[in-house]
Parts: sequence; C-alpha cells; structure tokens
Amino acid sequence: MQKTAPLSRPDGLTWAFLGFGVLLLPLGLYLALAAPPDANQGYLVRIMYLHVPTAWVGYLAFFVTFLYSLLYLFRQDPRHDRVAAASAEIGLVFMGLALVTGMLWARPTWGVYWTWEPRLTTTAILFAVYVGYFLLRGAIEDPELRRKAAAAVGVLGFLNVPISYMSVKWWRSLHQTQSIDLTTGKIHMAPEMLQVLLFHLAVFTLLYLGFVRFRGLVAVLEEAKEEA
Repeated sequence: MQKTAPLSRPDGLTWAFLGFGVLLLPLGLYLALAAPPDANQGYLVRIMYLHVPTAWVGYLAFFVTFLYSLLYLFRQDPRHDRVAAASAEIGLVFMGLALVTGMLWARPTWGVYWTWEPRLTTTAILFAVYVGYFLLRGAIEDPELRRKAAAAVGVLGFLNVPISYMSVKWWRSLHQTQSIDLTTGKIHMAPEMLQVLLFHLAVFTLLYLGFVRFRGLVAVLEEAKEEA
C-alpha cells in the first residue's frame, strides 16, 4: 500500500488560528492599556493580562500532552505522539512567558524577582519536567521506545499541573490566590477587568492552536526525513 505524502505547508485552519491570533494581539494590548487600574496595585496590574493567560495556556498545553500521551500508550499511533510533543513544546514557551512576566510582576510587588515560595517553586519544577521531556526524546534513538518513554513522562509530568495550581491554597504563599477560582467557580475581579483577561485568554488560545498544528506539520516532515 502506497503511503500518502505528508503535507508540505500549513492548511487553512492553521493559518486561520495564527492569523486571527496575530491580528487580535494589538487590540488586546489596547484593551489592557485602557483597562481600569487595580485598587491596590494601580496600573501595575496590567501585567496580569499577559501573565495569567500565558500560564493558563501552558496548563492547557500540558493537559493536551497528557491526553495524547495516554492515547499513544493505548493505541500506539504515532500521530498521537506528534500532537503530544508539539503541545509540550508550545506549552514550554507559554509557561516560560508566564515565569518571566511573573518575575517582572514580583519585582515591584515583593521587592525581588524570584523567591522560593510554593507557586513559583512548583511552576519552576513543572517547567523543568517538560524540559526533561525533550531531553529524553533527544537521548533515545529508537522511535518506538522514544515515543513510549516520552508518553510516560507526558502522563506523569501532568501531575505537577494541579499541584502548581492549588499550591496557593495548600501552603502559605506570597502569591495571591486565583482571581478566577476554578475549584469554586468564584470570580474576584471587576467585570471590565475580567472581560479583558478573557479576551487575552482567547487570543493566546488561538495562537496556541495555530502553533501546535504548525509544529505538528514540522514533526511529520521530520519523521518522513528520518524514515528516508
């Protein structure tokens, strides 16, 4: 049976995700600058509109890696491994942005860029786990063994996501509690600020979807080259 040749360029949906994401970014910047100041932090709170959505999308990306890693372990389909790896790679980018923006927010708020409090520590561990995920992939030459080992890390590594999210509730922490608490459904922020935050979350989610599809295409081409 003849193999279908892999796509050599992104499809329309990929370009749509990326295009809308890029086009909406300037509008998001305008909305962030026009948003009202916080009662305690003033205009410094505007960092939130980058920090929180990038962290959320990072969590989402690692959940997708967890889900597709499980699918690979049960079905042994290389397509699931490609999605898991692509999502983990993009998740690392967004989680790295969350760490950087968090440090920029911490300096004027706490007086230091970094302190080993629970949320920062668990997030740094989470970031390190997925760096290790790619080190592992790069260290194993056999494709099947590489996929299985990476899938195991993708599943076990996700355990750090709920720990990171709940750390501000489980331990004494300098980090503020969630403005949108997913465990109780309570929202602790003004509606006009919430709207801007959700807009940025939608924009970054579009970019995430576009980047994952694009990276998946690159992975297909890499695998075709490796097989050749």
